[in-house]
Amino acid sequence: MVDAPQQKLQCPNVLDAEEFRRQGHQVIDFIADYYDRMSDYPVHPSVTPGFLRDVLPTDAPRRPGPDAFGSALQDVRDLLLPGMTHWQSPRHFAHFPASSSTVGALGEALIAGINVVPFTWAASPAATELEMVVVDWLGKALHLPESLLFAGGGGGTFLGTTCEAILCALVSARDQKLAEIGGNRIGDLVVYCSDQTHFSFRKAARIAGIQRDHCREVQTYHGDMFALSPTELQAAMQADVDAGLVPLFLCATVGTTQTTAVDPVGELCAVAASHGVWVHVDAAYAGSALVCPEFRHVIDGMESVDSFSMNPHKWLLANNDCCAMWVKKPCALVAALGTEQEYILKDAAAEGHGVVDYKDWTITLTRRFRALKIWLVLRCYGVDGLRDHIRSHLRMAEAFEGMVRADARFEVVTERHFALVCFRLRSPEKLGGEKTANQLNRRLLEEVNAATSGPYMSSANVGGIYMLRCAIGSTLTEERHVNDAWKVVQDRASAILRKMEIIYSVLG
Repeated sequence: MVDAPQQKLQCPNVLDAEEFRRQGHQVIDFIADYYDRMSDYPVHPSVTPGFLRDVLPTDAPRRPGPDAFGSALQDVRDLLLPGMTHWQSPRHFAHFPASSSTVGALGEALIAGINVVPFTWAASPAATELEMVVVDWLGKALHLPESLLFAGGGGGTFLGTTCEAILCALVSARDQKLAEIGGNRIGDLVVYCSDQTHFSFRKAARIAGIQRDHCREVQTYHGDMFALSPTELQAAMQADVDAGLVPLFLCATVGTTQTTAVDPVGELCAVAASHGVWVHVDAAYAGSALVCPEFRHVIDGMESVDSFSMNPHKWLLANNDCCAMWVKKPCALVAALGTEQEYILKDAAAEGHGVVDYKDWTITLTRRFRALKIWLVLRCYGVDGLRDHIRSHLRMAEAFEGMVRADARFEVVTERHFALVCFRLRSPEKLGGEKTANQLNRRLLEEVNAATSGPYMSSANVGGIYMLRCAIGSTLTEERHVNDAWKVVQDRASAILRKMEIIYSVLG
């Protein structure tokens, strides 16, 4: 018999340092060119479903072709970028920013390259301890109360998203409450938010086992700038108590998604305390502004909250993904989310030294070394640099708001707290007045977003009022982009009003 040729047992060298160096230069050059050419792309693409699937092969290649990496980068340039919404575009005003920076992007590269899994202290001691240090750095920079920091008996961690943070807090509150009243009463638990709270809260509540009809959305009003009313909250909680139900959790918001409403944290905490309710504050977007001392007042009463979260990836130059969460009592997180310590995870050197096993603080066991990215951002830009970044957008938002107010055809609908301006075109009485206002502004938004080189904006519909949202926050946005955006809005509004006047004159 002829022996079959012996196959090599080793894997191909996919961590070749020289190849990585060569391909890494290609990637850096690609991204730098993308930043330089950002204005060449429409912010939002005009594509139809299937546009990419129709041109890509139905199966992955069995073997790489010649210069496979270079060829793939070419496809990213030619096929993917034209079909993307460009979140880093200086003309992207539709959503709260997914802020980017060179340091943040390079931090992501370091995280991917080092590729540790810091689920316990033993699994990566430096990663765990850096996270403990950096989360306190960030908390102090945001002027959070010491009770939420490791230095004051609390503590924090870095997660992926706000939904994760809310779910971790909610599960902790649930288990803590059920330990008091009995696990068989989970069906009696009720959670609270305003009708402006992000839908991630309702999603988290469902995952945590809260009945759908036990999620109370308290109505807000234009007169209160759509902030949650402590009086309305108290009435809702008392009604549930009278019905034999158990108030569990309140999600208050600093900077709601639609209009950046600011809930009165201190007053809401006072209401919640009388019912033994866990209070979580979601400041996903606006939390970044807390680096500026002039915003300390928006978290008056924060000393009384149980947990707080914000997203450095939204406005603090950290790149996706990164959500920071702080809790007053970490033991509640560990009690709800902790796992039995298996032998392989134990480390005698860690016992008795107050170290954290972050797997017991979060939903996932495998986790990313996000603290490295935040550490680099804080070191390379400094707290003062981050303040300058936030304030530059605040100034541009103030300027845009001023331009809106200077044109009598428009109105600013809600108070501007941060860098979001909510505005609308007034509908003249002869063209239908309030009856046609919402339809008019829907059309205006369509026209604005249809401008090839123009801005990309979004809408909100709050209290029956349809309005346009101009959210300023892209790292690349400059004053000229804001001025150009307003000119497009004005021009499109003029054209729409002229057409409507012609139509009404003919019909009249």
